[in-house]
Amino acid sequence: MMTQPQPTTIPNLEEPKFGFNQYAERLNGRAAMIGFVLTLAIEYLTGQGLLSWLGLN
Repeated sequence: MMTQPQPTTIPNLEEPKFGFNQYAERLNGRAAMIGFVLTLAIEYLTGQGLLSWLGLN
């Protein structure tokens, strides 16, 4: 049985500018954490839930 030759170098591919890439996912996670903390702060400071504070409840 013949084995396939393995590449000797790893290609240096450019990171995509849009879509699901590592930078976009990191930024999205940070924005979600900030939004969650701000929601908790609003609820604590106003004494109302977020939906009540927005007038939706």
